[in-house]
Order: sequence, then C-alpha cells, then structure tokens
Amino acid sequence: MNLLDRHIFKSVLGACLGAVALFGFLLMLVNTLRDILAPVLAGQLEATVALQLLLMLPLTVAQFALPMGILTGVLLTLGRLSADSEIVAMRAAGIGLFRIARPILILGAVGGLLCLFTNFYAFPKAKVKYERELTAALRRNPLSFIIPKTFVRDFKGCVIYVGSKEGSVLHDVWFWKLDDRQRVVQLVRATSGRIDFDDTTNELIAVLTPAQVTTPMGADREDPAEPPLVNLFGEYSPRLPLDRYFSAKGTRVKPEWLTYEELHVERARLAALPPETVPEKKREAAVTRMKLELVIQDKYNLALAAFAFAVVAVPLGIQVSRRETSANLGVALVLVIGYYLLTVAVKLLDRHPEYHPDYLLWLPNVIFLSLGVWLFRRLEK
Repeated sequence: MNLLDRHIFKSVLGACLGAVALFGFLLMLVNTLRDILAPVLAGQLEATVALQLLLMLPLTVAQFALPMGILTGVLLTLGRLSADSEIVAMRAAGIGLFRIARPILILGAVGGLLCLFTNFYAFPKAKVKYERELTAALRRNPLSFIIPKTFVRDFKGCVIYVGSKEGSVLHDVWFWKLDDRQRVVQLVRATSGRIDFDDTTNELIAVLTPAQVTTPMGADREDPAEPPLVNLFGEYSPRLPLDRYFSAKGTRVKPEWLTYEELHVERARLAALPPETVPEKKREAAVTRMKLELVIQDKYNLALAAFAFAVVAVPLGIQVSRRETSANLGVALVLVIGYYLLTVAVKLLDRHPEYHPDYLLWLPNVIFLSLGVWLFRRLEK
C-alpha cells in the first residue's frame, strides 16, 4: 500500500468510524429510552445494572450501524476530496477510478467480514445476555411495577392506579379491566390491598379489600342508558401478567438471536421433522422453515450490504462533490432508507414460501451492486 492508498484509507476509515459511532449512538438511544430509562426512573432498575446493560448495547446495534457508517463515511470523505479537487488531481496524474477506489473497496470488504462475525456471533451472544440481565433485574424487584399516583399500563388487558404504596401494602386502588378493543368492561375500587408476586407464573397478584366492582349490564356496553351492575366483595384478586417483560419459561430466544451453529442446528431439526399431510399444518411448517431461512439470509445480506454500500458510495461521493456534511448525510439516508424498505418489503412475504422470499432478500444488494458498477463505468467515461 503506497502513500496515496494510505491517505485515502485513513481518511475514509476515520470518517467511517465517526459515522458508525453516530448511528450506533442513535440506535442505542432508542433502546435506552425503550428498555432502560423508564425502568430506572420508575425505580425498577438500579443504576449499576442500567450501566451494565448500556455497556452491552453497542454489540446489539452494530449489525445496523456498521453498513450505514461505511456508506456515510465514504460519501463524506470522497465528497470532500472531490470538492477540494484532489480527485481531479489524481485523475490528471493518470490514476484510474478503480485504483482510487481500491483502498475503499478493501475497507468495505473488511467491514463486510466484520459484519458477518457480528451478525452470527457477537450480536446473538450480546442480545441474549442483555435480555437475560434485564429480565433478571426486573424479577429481583417485581413489586416496583406498581408506581403510586401513576396509571400503570404495563399489564395486558388492564390499567391500575394506586394512591400510595408502603412495601406490598396498597391504598386507594383503582383497577380497570379492558377488552380486546381497549374498552372498560369492569371497574374495581378498593380502599386498600396488597400486592404479591407469583414466581411460578410470573404474575403479580393484587388482593383488594373491600372491593366494589362495577360491571356494565348487557352485551352492548356502548348503550349509555343501560344501568351498571354494582357488586361488593370482601376480597377481589386480579392477576397481572408480566409477559411484556418475561415469560414463565424465562427469556424467549428469538431466531434472530441464534448464533451460526444454533441456526443450522435449528434448520436441521425442522428439516428432520416428519412431513405433514394436513394442508393447513403443511403450510404452517413451510412458513416456519421460511421464517428461519429468512433470518439466516438476512444476516448474510446485512454483511454484504457493507461492501455493496462501499461500491455505490465511491462514484456517488465523487459526483456529489460537496464539502457540506448535510448533503452527503442526506444522500446516505436516502440510500439506507431505500435499502431497508426493500428488505422489509421482502420480509413481509415470509408467509408466502411459494414466492421464495429467501431468494428475493438478495435483491437490494444486487440492485446496489449493479448501480455501483453502472456508476463506475459511467464515471470512467
């Protein structure tokens, strides 16, 4: 690698690292707000546990941040070099476009290999550990889900409000039971109660005494003229499931969280199942196999995307010829959004194995590589 290669490589590498850090931070921020910040503010997570979870987040977002960072870094660097006429000077010295792009393509290939390792090993291990640590932390203090003077909506099919709480003792309790359309089908009012946690079913059990239960009469609950039915109970005990955070079987490992070996073991297990004779079950088995196949192909495609983005970014960065970061970021965002929209559109066909979405999943990379080659040839002319 001569002086020119090192200059281009170092310039692009620095911009790519900065872009990866930026996109990684943005993706981590979304996960932090969703999974960590709210439980910390509610007192459900300790600060030390939250810090440990934050340290795991970079590997859980790297599979998306790396391709986007490479695309943005190449566009920013080549846009600046082209605007400063450095590309023109290289071309005037007889250096071809492919020769200029060689260190960038090498960086894209290295980034693709790094993405491959991240997708099949680093991300699955980090994600499973992250989910297990989060679940374990929440299980250590399950009563913290009941927050005084707050309408708690963490439980499926109900809303609960507590005026005050002293340990497991509740005061001024309101409980609304909802139907599938989120309409109130039962209102429970109690002056006091207590809350317990059933470790076997991962449910909170609220024991309310004395309880006043108000239930609308009749099937049509939208009739305002229909009088409600009011009952008084000495004790009312609704069960509040915590399935949103963890299940009775522990942390459920999704196919996306499996390593390379685990994915192929699961693929072999599904292939070894006896063939179904009932048409409905046969189709469901095919859909299950296709969903797993899409996960495997998606991991390969995300790795290839790092190289495909580098290929298409070289001629685009030279043609844009702008020093402004905003213009290059705009181009990068348009390309990234287009790529992921195509990917999502193909994944929506997961229940239609007859369309072979596992093959169609390669279409975005084929389009980007073809576009990059076409732009290369056009720019050379």
